[in-house]
Amino acid sequence: MVGGQAVIEGVLMRTKDKYAVAVRKPNEKIVVKKEKYVSTTKKHKFLGLPFIRGIIILVETVILGYKALTYSANQQIEKKEKGKKQELGTLELIVTFIISILFALALFKLIPLLVATFFQNKVGTSNLVFNLIDGLAKFAILVLYILAISLMKDVKRLFQYHGAEHKTVYCYEANNKLTVKNVKDYSKAHPRCGTTFILVVIFLSILFYLLIPLETGFWLKLLIRILFLPLIAGIGYEWIKLTSKYHNWLTRILAAPGLLVQKLTTREPDDEQIEVAIKALEGVVKK
Repeated sequence: MVGGQAVIEGVLMRTKDKYAVAVRKPNEKIVVKKEKYVSTTKKHKFLGLPFIRGIIILVETVILGYKALTYSANQQIEKKEKGKKQELGTLELIVTFIISILFALALFKLIPLLVATFFQNKVGTSNLVFNLIDGLAKFAILVLYILAISLMKDVKRLFQYHGAEHKTVYCYEANNKLTVKNVKDYSKAHPRCGTTFILVVIFLSILFYLLIPLETGFWLKLLIRILFLPLIAGIGYEWIKLTSKYHNWLTRILAAPGLLVQKLTTREPDDEQIEVAIKALEGVVKK
């Protein structure tokens, strides 16, 4: 199974034992970084058990994705003086990563809980309604956030590379030759996309948070939500894995919301972007 993600002017592709990042530099040259990669879930049987493996793979995906983004960013940074590269420092990367995590928690945990609490205080709600409001707020914030960042030129290109990644994986999974012409014929929406995963997590969180008594204090509710996240992510991973394995009317219904939201997170790529995605995929599937 092949997975991937879009990075700055490039694409990351990964299999069970390696990953490759292909990036188009400002001089139009495509550089490819290939590394061997073995998940911790393959090294330790306990960590490879269902539901546990999803948590580990999520953490590994975030770390690997961040490394790939850093690599791609460094390929685009060139010092004007003397034409030397000016790479991002370790401290800058750590600070950026911490800020990103805190921002995500505030956006998708704190604010939705504030919205649900506001309605509870104003009109009164049951536990089910409270958590439905919390889930709907998360979804609304997600859509508004995507729409807002999609106005940025660089993000539009990132979404194009996202589409190129999906099309290329589809072409490979169909056992078709990896050429720009062939790849262009495939869909830019894929059921194993991270966007679909986020929606699954939002849905599952509504169900899990029903276990939290409505009278629980605000800050304790927030803490429990954060602590529940790894477990929900682990179950969400199994959900995605299951729906991508079987192709029937039920799995198509379950995958439909994620495919719909991908209309916001993907764009039709151009030939050059598809070429980069092909180079990345070849980096992990060619012997």
